[in-house]
This record gives sequence, structure tokens and C-alpha cells, in this order.
Amino acid sequence: MDRLNRFRTAAAISAITVSAAAAQPAKPRARDLGIAPGVYATGALNAITDVEGVRVGHTTIVQGDTVRTGVTAIVPHGGNVFQEKVAGAVFVGNAFGKIAGSTQVAELGTIETPIVLTNTLSVGTAVDAVARYTIAQPGNEQVRSVNPLVGETNDGGLNDIRGFHVTRDHVLDAIRSATGGAVAEGAVGAGTGTICYGWKGGIGTSSRKLDRTGYTVGVLAQTNFGGNLVIAGVPIYRTLQPPSRRSADRSQGDIDRASGDGSCMLVVATDAPLDARDLRRLAARAVFGLGRTGSSYSNGSGDFAIAFSTAAEMRSRFNETAPRTRTVLPTDATSPLFEAALEATEEAVYNSLFAATTVRSSNGTAEAIPIERVRELLKSR
Repeated sequence: MDRLNRFRTAAAISAITVSAAAAQPAKPRARDLGIAPGVYATGALNAITDVEGVRVGHTTIVQGDTVRTGVTAIVPHGGNVFQEKVAGAVFVGNAFGKIAGSTQVAELGTIETPIVLTNTLSVGTAVDAVARYTIAQPGNEQVRSVNPLVGETNDGGLNDIRGFHVTRDHVLDAIRSATGGAVAEGAVGAGTGTICYGWKGGIGTSSRKLDRTGYTVGVLAQTNFGGNLVIAGVPIYRTLQPPSRRSADRSQGDIDRASGDGSCMLVVATDAPLDARDLRRLAARAVFGLGRTGSSYSNGSGDFAIAFSTAAEMRSRFNETAPRTRTVLPTDATSPLFEAALEATEEAVYNSLFAATTVRSSNGTAEAIPIERVRELLKSR
């Protein structure tokens, strides 16, 4: 009975914590502060879900004073992804991290499952869950090989990562709850326990719509990396530092520049008919986009991007062997898409910071970046 009571108490604490976070007023996004990177307009939602058919789901896990973690799932289209594989690619900026399934994507140029993001030690659990989800889909009764695509960042600074708190059901819930529409940002899903530039990071998203072609590029970021924060070209780090980075001798204005170690997972979606080669180049631009925000790309940072095209003509059907005609965007037409990926990545990082709320646990605290102070610094530029 005591054990049951302890379980109920922990569950109640978790529910209270999540409800309190949900009750907070909506925080501004980058655009609300006048920050509009680049030259292209955003999609209607300014989110990865502006790419038609893309859905996003989160499972946020907050328990007691130790667990701050979660799962984020990105589903490329509304059909059976295994039967209608999307063209895809992975770009590795720095490989201090893990993307399960990346070698098959590199070899075949296709993605055949939802993309799942979680914490470092929960990759195995997520792989198991995605494989089980896939073989359970109607039409996949004879499937005997599945390539789950799972990425991670290490949230051990705020989360009891060694406790392996992410379960199969958490992953399945994120996939099954994935929807179109606005995407929750900040300390949610796989961003629940992440830290970015010493501030509370999390999930951020943004999109760009190309005026001439009508193609859309959307980016979702799981931010957990370091460096020296720059916003809209303003070196924020010179004036504003999180408590964890402030020097004991503040009178001299010295800054304790903490390690840039960490990771960032980026997912890039587009409806442009790109093949795997150009999708890898598109993914690379997303990683490059982190540089606009001040990323140091340190030795200990895993910087990865996954890109896919939702274009129906670029899909590969399971067991397809007959030749068919495809419309593929020529290489010389990709530059606007590359620029869009740079812009959307930069803004997604900002959104992950601005949407985040302060998170405390027995492991430590990550403060939300003070938005009003940022606003002042941007006005004084």
C-alpha cells in the first residue's frame, strides 16, 4: 500500500507541474519581437506543419523533482509511411551523438517511419516502439524489416537520464497524437529537459514559403547546444548571460563561457520534389543556420539534420520494381530552398528559447531567457 501511495503522490506532483506550465500565458515568438530573419515570408503557421501533410506530436514527461524529459514525433504524411516512403537524407555537422537508422537512409535515400526525437539513453526504447508501431499498421502484416529513424540530445543536465523514464507507450503516444496545425514549442516533448546557450531551450519551429514557386520549407529544432548567443545579428552574449555562465567576479565584466558541448537535432520538411542528394544539401543548410545564432559547433556537440520531401512523385512504394516517370527539381533551382532552410532554422532556434519556461529539478535549473531584456537589447542595436 505504501508503494501505491508513493506512486500516486509522484503522479500527482507530475500532473501539477505540467498543469502549472500549461496555465502560463502564451509567450511571444520571434516575430512578436520584430525578429524576422531573412527575406522570405513564413507559412500560415510559421511551423514545419506548413508543409502539407506533416504532423507533429509531443509526449512531455515531468515526474517529481527528477524527471524532465519527453518525446517528439514528426510524421511525414498521413498515409502508411512504410508503404509510401518519402525521399530523405541526413547531414552530420558533428557526430558526437546518435541517429539510429541513418545508415540506411544514406544508402537508399528514403525514410520509412515517423521521425522520433528523445533523450540520449532512450534511443533504444524509441527504436523498439517505432518498429512495433510500423509493423502494426494495416498493410504491413508481412513486413520483416523496419528502419526506425530516431535522433537525440542529452538532457541529463535537468533530467534523471540514467533512470530510463521514457517508455514504449510514451513514444507511441507521441506518434499517435501527432497532428497538423500549430506546434507546441519550448519545454515540451523532446525539449522538456534541454538547455540552449545556457538558457532553457526546447522545441522550436519555423517555415518559409517561396513566392515564385510556392514551395514550402519547414524546420523543427530540438535545441540543446552552446556557444555565444546572437539574435538578429545582435551579440546578446556580451550583455546578457544566464546565471550558470556568470563569473564570480562580475565587477570586471568577465564572462565564464561555458562549454559549447550539447547537441541539436533539426528536422527539415519540404514539398519541393527534391531527390536524396539535394535533400542532404538542404539538411546541411539547416546545420549551417545554427551558426547565425552563435553555435560553436564544439567537439562535444552532436549537430544533425534530417530532411525529407513530401512530394508524392518522390515517394518510393514498398516492393516497387517497375520504372515510372518522376518530376525532380533541377539542382540549379535549389538555391532559394537552401536560403529558406537557413532562415527557418535561425528562427526556429529563437522560438525554442522564447517559448521556453524556467525548468528546475534536483539536477539543476535552466532559466528562461528574459524576453523583456532581449527586447531592450534589440531596440538599442
